[in-house]
Amino acid sequence: MNDKCVVLNAQKMNYDGKLDFSVLASQVETYDDTTPDQLLERIQDTGIVVTKEMPVSGDLIHQFPKSVKLICEAGTGYNNLDLGAAREMGITVCNIPAYSSERVAHTTIMMILNLSSTMQVQMKMLAQGNHDNFTKGLQVPHVEVNGKTLGVVGAGHIGKTVIKIARALDMDVLVYTRTPGKDEDGIRYVGFEDLLRNSDYISLHCPLTPQTRHLVDKDALAMMKPTAFLINTSRGAIIDEAALVDALENHTISGAGLDVQETEPPAESSPLYTLDNVILTPHMGWKGLETRQRLVSILAANIHAFLEGKPQNVVS
Repeated sequence: MNDKCVVLNAQKMNYDGKLDFSVLASQVETYDDTTPDQLLERIQDTGIVVTKEMPVSGDLIHQFPKSVKLICEAGTGYNNLDLGAAREMGITVCNIPAYSSERVAHTTIMMILNLSSTMQVQMKMLAQGNHDNFTKGLQVPHVEVNGKTLGVVGAGHIGKTVIKIARALDMDVLVYTRTPGKDEDGIRYVGFEDLLRNSDYISLHCPLTPQTRHLVDKDALAMMKPTAFLINTSRGAIIDEAALVDALENHTISGAGLDVQETEPPAESSPLYTLDNVILTPHMGWKGLETRQRLVSILAANIHAFLEGKPQNVVS
């Protein structure tokens, strides 16, 4: 089989130049980024196409050359690819299901701990030369997380890692997932509304599908405690962002930690950049160096397994 591999948006993964894509195949071409108009020309005579969170429509996939037999999504989520079109073209699609579990879970816990100490406001005060927290007593809320309840939506690799760390912090955990597990000490499986109403922190770890798009909407936000925080390190569109901004501005909930947004990057005019009750990060959960190196290793393993007739991590 043709093992020529084209990486269409390498800069998304290799923004610091520390990754080696030559391990993927005997012949690898990399492009920092690729527009839809450039895509078809760049994959001519190619057997393997690699993308990272790059939208590839069904219309484009239907025009892929017959040489393309494998599309590798260099990440866990694959909502950017039209799987139906890939199946119709006889193209296998695989992903990397568990390369970033620890790093994304650490980002989630970092946000929980920082929100519990209003750290985003404290840092802003220092940047403005305001030292009141040092001279007048602490001016912002500062609470323990032990004994608090964390609601986890989705219990895949990342969700389970978050649960493990939360239990180590002595948090009680409520879990909402399609396939409920067995309750354990400090961990209880519940319905979505029960989780919304009873959690002090809610962390999202489900894939973006037609069923989960805007899962957290105006009605869901209204069910949350006014003292609760919402954390999203999965996909931005799981939250109705307009409804979230309204809830944050009106203090329907206490705050949010958002490593992902409905539009990435958010528009320059987005209130998310300036709201005092928001921690905003640039989809960095998966971007640790070790995490990205692991990504390339598993990506290479996916490609080599496919070439040997033993495809793995297939999602199409």
